Amino acid sequence: MKLRYIFCALLSALLFTACTDDDEIGSLDSIQIDKTYVSIPVAGGDATITITASGAWQFDQVFNLGSKDEPNYQALPAWLTADVLSGANGESRVTFHADATEGGREAELQISAGGKKQFVIVRQGSLDPTEATIAEVLAGPAGPSYRVKGVISRWYSNYEQYGNYYLKDATGEIIVYGTADKDGKLKNYPIKSWGLDIGDEVTIEGGTSQYKGVNQFVDVTIIEVKKSLVKVESEAATIAKTGGEMEVKVSYKGNGVFFSIPEDCRSWLSYLDSKYISGDADTAVFRFLVSPNEANARSGQINFSSFKDDTKSEVSYTFSQLGGVADVTVADFLAAAEGEAQYRLTGVITELYTSDRQGKSFYIQDYSGKTLVYRAEGFIESGAKAGDVVTVVGQRGAYNGSPQMVSGQFESLDHVVTEVTIAEFLAKEPAADVYYRISGTIENIANAVYGNVDLKDETGTVYVYGCYPGWGATGDFRKGLFDQLGIEVGDRLSVIGVRAVYNDQPQLSNGIYFSHEKAQ
Repeated sequence: MKLRYIFCALLSALLFTACTDDDEIGSLDSIQIDKTYVSIPVAGGDATITITASGAWQFDQVFNLGSKDEPNYQALPAWLTADVLSGANGESRVTFHADATEGGREAELQISAGGKKQFVIVRQGSLDPTEATIAEVLAGPAGPSYRVKGVISRWYSNYEQYGNYYLKDATGEIIVYGTADKDGKLKNYPIKSWGLDIGDEVTIEGGTSQYKGVNQFVDVTIIEVKKSLVKVESEAATIAKTGGEMEVKVSYKGNGVFFSIPEDCRSWLSYLDSKYISGDADTAVFRFLVSPNEANARSGQINFSSFKDDTKSEVSYTFSQLGGVADVTVADFLAAAEGEAQYRLTGVITELYTSDRQGKSFYIQDYSGKTLVYRAEGFIESGAKAGDVVTVVGQRGAYNGSPQMVSGQFESLDHVVTEVTIAEFLAKEPAADVYYRISGTIENIANAVYGNVDLKDETGTVYVYGCYPGWGATGDFRKGLFDQLGIEVGDRLSVIGVRAVYNDQPQLSNGIYFSHEKAQ
């Protein structure tokens, strides 16, 4: 947290202004803190505050010490400890401790009492930034604060709200994850606040952390902005597999605008012509020809530059072209390399990924494995839910080393699966393409190899002819699920299948494993 942000946080605590839509900073009547800022030496040591509250109080769990997929929220960051994390009404002393460190670090702690909130900043060491190139930041240790000047080369995910982007100078490129707005607030749409565009030159200060083993800036403050002389006005295009013409509109403030095509794109991307827009001499439209693509999807880049006096600005326009889509199993998808190749997966939605606040993420499973589909466009509109059979298309990505599908598109809701009781299932008409999910206790295993069982719930009993490892299983891939998972008589099994009849007896046919619970 930078000095400007610290000042705003302290000022907010003093003035009791609201920090979120739902929470109110605590007044001095409900909770008092003798210090809102404490410091611990870089060599390690302790710092103490005194809390006076009119009721029970506690430190809120706001620090995620786990991962995005498996969050582990705690009251303190990993480097800081405290002898007390909660208390009753009256006066309480809290002593913080931190071991020795290099550079500097700090944390804003949140305390709740009677529905109110207060904040304490604990800093260790110095956070004075070191001027550096991006290459020096990438090669240095994670943790210290740096001052760096560079050009915003491209946006990163959630860039509008959080201010995430790639920063580039002559020595390299680095991710900036989090930028304060002009008032020093984080997660408050800093791109709009500062009026930032791709190509703008910014000077930033901020601490560093590691993402996938590579240093990145975290929660930076902008010191200076120099607007770019050139700006791409066109949205990123997606070109059809068959190829075609592509227009790129560029505005500029320098002495003309120039383009260059990177060498790796020249075999399939060529320049056609350019023209000024009538009545606007500082805007040009360039036309390019994109060749047909029979291989996997690919992306291209065109660089535009403008000059004025001794100043040069350059921006990149990135576009993509569709290609072939490979129909694969989940196992094959997980084994593929990260990249822009397109893959199609069909399987059962086992659960929604609740950490995605946009509600577009879920886990999909077939007979070969399971993977996360992260933010598939069209998923919400489809109405698909856990248990349904769906098809999605996307790229092989990863987060913190865990494979996942990214840049996904929800292609189809193949089968709506209705959860019913066994009695309700038995009352249905036989149909080969209508799927149900039933759950019950295994009373008998007729064939453990294929998973033929008698399943019972409080409403009735039905014979399940086959419980296969997952969607798409054929041949020997249908065998062995019960041995693999240790499923036995008495376990509770949830299975997907169709209503069928054999020798005039109703049954669930061609069952697909959904979940199970061991007997108590």
